[in-house]
Amino acid sequence: EPVFPVFNFSRWFLFSSLRSNRIEWCYEARIRSTVLQGLPFGGVPTVLALDFMCFLVRLTCISWDYGRLALVSDLNGLCTKDFCVCMSVSVCVRCIYVVCFLRDDEIREKCGEDAVHYLSFQRHIIGLLVVVGVLSVGIILPVNFSGDLLDNNAYSFGRTTIANLKSGDNLLWLHTFFAFFYLLLTVYSMRRHTSKMHYKEDDLVKRTLFINGINKYSEEGQIKEHFQQAYENCVVLEARICYDVARLMYLDSERKKAERSRKFYTDLMTREHIPTMINPKPFGHLCCCIIKGCEQEEAVGYYTKLECKLREEYKSEREKVNTKPLDMAFVTFQNETMTSVILKDFNACQCHGCHCRREPKSSPFSSNLQTSKWTVTYAPDPQNVYWEHLSIGGAKWWIRCLVINCMLFILLFFLTTPAIIISTMDKFNVTKPVEYLNNPIITQFFPTLLLWSFSALLPTIVYYSAFFEAHWTRSGENRTTMHKCYTFLIFMVLLLPSLGLSSLDVFFRWFFDKTFLDNATVRFECVFLPDNGAFFVNYVIASAFIGNAMDLLRIPGLLMYMIRLCLARSAAERRNVKKHQAYEFQFGAAYAWLMNVFTVVMTYSITCPIIVPFGLMYMLLKHLVDRYNMYYAYLPSKLDKKIHSGAVNQVVAAPILCLFWLLFFSTVRTGFLAPTSMFTFVVLIITIIICLSHIVFGHFKYLSAHNYKVNVSVWSTFMSHIIYTVWQARVVSLYLSINLRIMFPSGRHPRGEDSLIDNEVHQ
Repeated sequence: EPVFPVFNFSRWFLFSSLRSNRIEWCYEARIRSTVLQGLPFGGVPTVLALDFMCFLVRLTCISWDYGRLALVSDLNGLCTKDFCVCMSVSVCVRCIYVVCFLRDDEIREKCGEDAVHYLSFQRHIIGLLVVVGVLSVGIILPVNFSGDLLDNNAYSFGRTTIANLKSGDNLLWLHTFFAFFYLLLTVYSMRRHTSKMHYKEDDLVKRTLFINGINKYSEEGQIKEHFQQAYENCVVLEARICYDVARLMYLDSERKKAERSRKFYTDLMTREHIPTMINPKPFGHLCCCIIKGCEQEEAVGYYTKLECKLREEYKSEREKVNTKPLDMAFVTFQNETMTSVILKDFNACQCHGCHCRREPKSSPFSSNLQTSKWTVTYAPDPQNVYWEHLSIGGAKWWIRCLVINCMLFILLFFLTTPAIIISTMDKFNVTKPVEYLNNPIITQFFPTLLLWSFSALLPTIVYYSAFFEAHWTRSGENRTTMHKCYTFLIFMVLLLPSLGLSSLDVFFRWFFDKTFLDNATVRFECVFLPDNGAFFVNYVIASAFIGNAMDLLRIPGLLMYMIRLCLARSAAERRNVKKHQAYEFQFGAAYAWLMNVFTVVMTYSITCPIIVPFGLMYMLLKHLVDRYNMYYAYLPSKLDKKIHSGAVNQVVAAPILCLFWLLFFSTVRTGFLAPTSMFTFVVLIITIIICLSHIVFGHFKYLSAHNYKVNVSVWSTFMSHIIYTVWQARVVSLYLSINLRIMFPSGRHPRGEDSLIDNEVHQ
């Protein structure tokens, strides 16, 4: 009969209490890991110098054409003073200088409200780290220096860590107190941040509801009559059913690209009076000879035929739009009060047996509309919606999401951390004895650089998994990216390397296998080895200099830009690619990266206080880099408030992990029943219960704690135009060229691609 492995807590505490001095074992195990090696001050000075030099080298790359191409997408169509300054010779220095003095109002006008909230979040994190740095370096660091457990060497990194104190030292109570105090400081800082998150009146709409689950064959008039009859004094301004316009939007986009290319070559032939020949095959411009299958065609004729073909397909699809309704609709009411009443009626819980939702108010149309199956929420902002993804829903969306995330989990299950690569490099080191590798460049710089490289590469896979899930809104996509990337980064960067584990596979074996602790080579004493903290200090330094420099270069965008240039079939298409390579700022990935480094810094702020100044340095550079990128390199995006609130809830995990690290250290050094261990354990449990209660019970609220405020019917105007254009089978062209200009008379451009197209055509 199979025996399922169960984690035995009593045996784990017995294992930790029967500890012995295994420092020699940890250093002798460097064949298994290059992280745990005794080096002068942990190799921090060498890594700091190398990373700073790399940072300076990468700054010289910012003045390339790629760094300025995104500036072509000036949203207001004007060459402002700041824009002209950035196009000058000293583009890097002057642009950073300008960004340092930008006011929030300027950023809000250029980049949107979400950019202001994100930068405010960073400023509060910076202020928090300033206070934590003063306390950690001014109080905790001298306390650690006062110990005499480690060597009295001025160059010993271990003297700065908590490992320098004896297990029974009363000064350990000070560390526990400060860990709890840091938790309170974090909560207070985030509270100040959320109190300043005020949206403009025209940013979020409370008079329009998004209804999902309606009968596909319902009529808009029936929906309107249902609400007006079921709810007293209810006035419905508009009820609009959604249609599947994904292919229609795609065909219209391709048709306009062909039209622009035809116009480009027509103008060229008018000027030069010479027809241009192109090879329309993929990578055709790379062919150096004319062979069968790679024949050249006259450019104007080719794009004229392509445009006619796409126009016919567009007309055919346009006629089918009305026959492809979706089970969702947008309903705009006269006032906010009625919207709140209806929202409460559909979402209030009243348990009866197995059913937890009460039946909403009915009307003679309820049966035909299937109101009992409706899911009613506030309508997202029009700029926040992926209209082409609305047709992917129900079981189809869940199956798609399940398959993508299963593939992602299998990949990350075995490739969680670069410790696998590091240990493999050690095992196959046949050129030099291991003793000759006791060098900071080999043992600290390359492992931390490799860790940063993996922590930059693999989250990109996580991001694209969220992209292929086809979320209905940009906010949902960014929230999913933020939570998945942050969880993955914490496991890869912090938890598993700290525990001496190489992947989730080893982690689950360690946690559940009852024989693993007896036979495994994991030694918990090695977790708090002094040089283990130095590894994370070096990681933060690498993130500060190399990571932020790579953010300035925007490597993922550069790679996509190169691929699109290679796939372009003609000079006209390459011209379009150069003008359309700017994309929206990814708040989800940015939040995940920021909170990952912040969590590492806070977790080791007590056990290794010297990490805090480097964490503050990272945050300052990150703040300047993000201000520069959002203002000059990215298009503005429109999200909802949930992603910013989710980041606030998620950042509290950092001081909680700090408490957990102290509990782990105290348990290993003094045992679980020691006073410091018990006190830390009680504080940790109370904190987790409070946080979970706040998050879990918050999900049961059918209204957000942050109320939407609006006085103008943005959605009424938008839905009137967008559905009318669908009904007239010109949804994309009129929506992008006329309707959004009506909605945004001040000139704010909600989406970047089509403004770039218009600018290009009229040049």
